[in-house]
Amino acid sequence: MIDHHPPHRYILRRAAVAASLLVIAGCGPAGGPPAFPPPPVSVITTEPRDVPITLEYTAQTAGFREVEVRARVNGILLKRNYREGSTVRQGESLFTIDPVPFQLAQARAVADFGVAEAQLQQTQRELSRLKPVYEARAVSQKELDDATSAERISRAQVESARARLNEAKLNLEWTRVASPITGVAARAAVSEGTLVSGPSVLLTSVTQTDPMYVIFGVSDRDHLALRRDVEAGRIKLPTDGKLKASLKLGDGREYPKGGTVNFSDVRVNTQTGTSESRAEFPNPSNLLRAGEFVRITLSGAMRPAAIIVPQRAVLEGPGGKFVYVVNAESKAEPRPVEVGAWVTDGWVINSGLKAGERVIVDGVLKTGPGAPVTVTDPAAAKPDDKSGGKPADAPKEKPAAKPAVKS
Repeated sequence: MIDHHPPHRYILRRAAVAASLLVIAGCGPAGGPPAFPPPPVSVITTEPRDVPITLEYTAQTAGFREVEVRARVNGILLKRNYREGSTVRQGESLFTIDPVPFQLAQARAVADFGVAEAQLQQTQRELSRLKPVYEARAVSQKELDDATSAERISRAQVESARARLNEAKLNLEWTRVASPITGVAARAAVSEGTLVSGPSVLLTSVTQTDPMYVIFGVSDRDHLALRRDVEAGRIKLPTDGKLKASLKLGDGREYPKGGTVNFSDVRVNTQTGTSESRAEFPNPSNLLRAGEFVRITLSGAMRPAAIIVPQRAVLEGPGGKFVYVVNAESKAEPRPVEVGAWVTDGWVINSGLKAGERVIVDGVLKTGPGAPVTVTDPAAAKPDDKSGGKPADAPKEKPAAKPAVKS
């Protein structure tokens, strides 16, 4: 026969389960859902600190001085006197233009000058003879005046002949085309035997590469943003107004020498919407070459007493960005904030928070406005982005009146 009654131990197990459910139900308010403990959250306490700002741009190198070498006289290019791509000194001869025609012109000028001087001496002698004779009333006033005028005309002819002689000497000197500066000479644009028609023909160029200029553009929007932060006291520029600069070469290496920003144009290019800025770098070993693209990083600006919170603590709502702050009653209080630039460890908070407030970093999704929370150990410093990058909407840190890229 089959026994349909449950065993005695099974009845005891069911009774124990029912008792447990009654105990759990009794923990909450009568007739309501069970009460759960406040969720644990991790917080950070806001502490103002000075944050250095670095600003990065794409830039291009340019010679400290770049000079086009042109002839000043017409003639046949007789000889090239330098090695292309080599360093030349100021005053060193680069080209020679056939000097023979100019030597002949100088000889003619010398002869003309001699004739003019001889005529001047003759008129001076005649004037000297006429003066005592005029005083003795032996010649007329007209004869004396004619002699005086002839002497003055001869003197003017001498000066004219001297000017033509100096011009001939100068043209002959200009047949030696010299380097105006010390630098690296480019390839010759014309070859020997070419008829050079004066300054209209480019012979070569010389570039001074030590020091070296690095030119970059700063957008008008970035200038305005930096100016706004400076006026609001959120950014402090160097006392001398000069930002320091460093370079990263095209292959990713750091350039060993540091530079300074020495120029910022007040004009804005209407085509690019940027204003030109320039930094100067020493280049004793000619590692930098004119025209190459580099990355320039500017430093020296500072964010004084900045409040920074991790990215994961900043939430987006219908009214904009906000954070949760644990108030004195251990409840989560939503706080609208205005975020500024993105720095290495989070957002710069321009307004909405003050020093000493506890901002929820971990556990924000478990709470809501006015909900009680349990504060655990302070949030450990850890990256906000697993990929190591900044958020997509993070503004770039750049200057306004002085050039400069991210903090």
